Amino acid sequence: MRISAAGSKALFPTLRQLGFTLLELLVVVSIIAMASASVAFSMRDSADTQIEREAQRLAALLESGRAQSRTRGVAVVWHVTARGFLFEGLPPGTLPSNWLDQSTTVTRGTRLELGPDPIVAAQSVTLGSSRQGAVAWRVVTDGLRPFSVQLAGPASPAGAAP
Repeated sequence: MRISAAGSKALFPTLRQLGFTLLELLVVVSIIAMASASVAFSMRDSADTQIEREAQRLAALLESGRAQSRTRGVAVVWHVTARGFLFEGLPPGTLPSNWLDQSTTVTRGTRLELGPDPIVAAQSVTLGSSRQGAVAWRVVTDGLRPFSVQLAGPASPAGAAP
């Protein structure tokens, strides 16, 4: 005859475990969530989204250049360069001078005058992308209101008529 200590399960038949515990399910769900999040973060934005983000950034930079032009009382001119763009009239390094996406191109409006007058002429610049299928975005002001971003439609090659 077998002798067992008090509380030992040797005398009781073990029940077969059916299903999963809540903890096991939570671990599996969290692993799936982390895997799907890493896949979502690793996916790149489309060229259309990147050029829209670039246009919004440029509108903010142009407004900043316009405000600094009025504050300092100096004429500030924005123009396109071979490696990006430049704010003439401001000290170097005051504002960024490069595109976030290397495929960004300016298809129309390579020079904008930002001040120092509070009211400037109506101006616009159209941004496109050297990637296939990208749409063009316009950064535009009527001279009185801040620069805003508008959809210009499919991007056309530089120098092509609209």
